[in-house]
Amino acid sequence: MQRDDYLETAVRDVLTGDEATADRRIGHAALLLATAGASDAADRLVTQWHAVTGRPASVLADNAVRARAWAMLFEARGDRPQWADALVPLDLDAEEQAHHALLARRTSDLDGLFDGSPIAGAVSALAPERPDPVREALAAGDLDAWAALVENHPDPDVATLAATRPLAARLAAGADPLGLGTEWPDQCAGALIAALRERHPTGPGSLPELVAAILRLRGQQAPAPASPEDLAETEHRLGFRLPGDYREFLTIADGLPADVVFPRLLPARELRADGTVVIISDPATVLLAHTGDSWRTVEVDLAFGSTAHESFRALLEHHHRLLEASA
Repeated sequence: MQRDDYLETAVRDVLTGDEATADRRIGHAALLLATAGASDAADRLVTQWHAVTGRPASVLADNAVRARAWAMLFEARGDRPQWADALVPLDLDAEEQAHHALLARRTSDLDGLFDGSPIAGAVSALAPERPDPVREALAAGDLDAWAALVENHPDPDVATLAATRPLAARLAAGADPLGLGTEWPDQCAGALIAALRERHPTGPGSLPELVAAILRLRGQQAPAPASPEDLAETEHRLGFRLPGDYREFLTIADGLPADVVFPRLLPARELRADGTVVIISDPATVLLAHTGDSWRTVEVDLAFGSTAHESFRALLEHHHRLLEASA
């Protein structure tokens, strides 16, 4: 499995797929992270998915193998996260026996081809069967062999892996058979949560609510608002009227303190202009650019390229989504 390709496909599925596709992708990604020992990232992803969709976690464990996988991982972790309250508790001894039978089952090229059809059983009985090397590796407890067999698969079957009880403890402890590393799981969870927030926007309605939500997520206090006299003096000094949403922001909070990924937004008295560009942050990485009859808010990033937002509020909404994703 190529990590970058997987994440690109996963984000696209969450943004553009139908609800069933998005749910399947979130469910697979959460199990993928959990099998790498990144239970915190998996729990955060599922919790945020539930928060924005309102659907129960049972949607992510909608067949016997996926439900079994989560149950085995919870046992191995020694705890059961709050989001899992929606999952039906299982008899793990009985589930282990059922999974052992699944791993021992032989397969054919026609498996699953006629699922749901009256002829499925007859076709399955007639089709030639062979051992499944992936299942054999799991039955033998050979994580290295399993990883080698699924190395080039874009969506490895991590549910069947996690449902293998003798391996669950090693997975929960961070065995990481797919080599995801220590940083990628958090990056994956963050990117998918951001995609979920974009698909299901739930941001605050008014600009005061948005500013309050940002400060709450940062754990900061709002500066005092700019006075009408401050705004009038600033616009006189700059030589033009500031865009409406930015003026409203200054009447809510006269700038914002910095956080770890966002610069300090300047108070009105510290704003400065360079032609039709107003520098509104320190360092000077957030700008208001006047073009024709409209304003754009630009984030300057010398390493990754600049981003133009259609308005100052759009910039704050983007920042709010990133804060939620990292919460």
